[in-house]
Amino acid sequence: MDINHRKLSHEIIEFYDKLSSWELAVVKGTGHSLSHIHAVEILGVNGAMRMKELAEKMGITTGTLTVQIDKMVRSGLVMRQVPQTDRRAVLVTLTEAGEVIYQQHDELHHQLTKQLTMKMSDDERRCLLGLFERMNHEF
Repeated sequence: MDINHRKLSHEIIEFYDKLSSWELAVVKGTGHSLSHIHAVEILGVNGAMRMKELAEKMGITTGTLTVQIDKMVRSGLVMRQVPQTDRRAVLVTLTEAGEVIYQQHDELHHQLTKQLTMKMSDDERRCLLGLFERMNHEF
């Protein structure tokens, strides 16, 4: 690994740490855990999902997700649905309250992104977007 890769690695980790701290600060005091907000974000972007798909996107087991979804159902953020076409599947979808939380949290992300990129040109933002899309594709 040459010095550029090492420096890039350190910058990515520093950005991740700062973003994680920001997320924790934003979620603190909302009455919801960070993992619940992450599930809400994923469902808000993707719509209803099977439990297995949601667990994969979150990087957790379906067993761990089941416990989390039980709590989220009790708190009114999500609901479970069994599709008529596949009675074995369980879909998780946001409730109206969950959608409100998603919209509020998504707006905070939008504001942060505007703040972080406000000094960039449109070309720089397009380039950054392309780089993030490529890196996300690699994951």
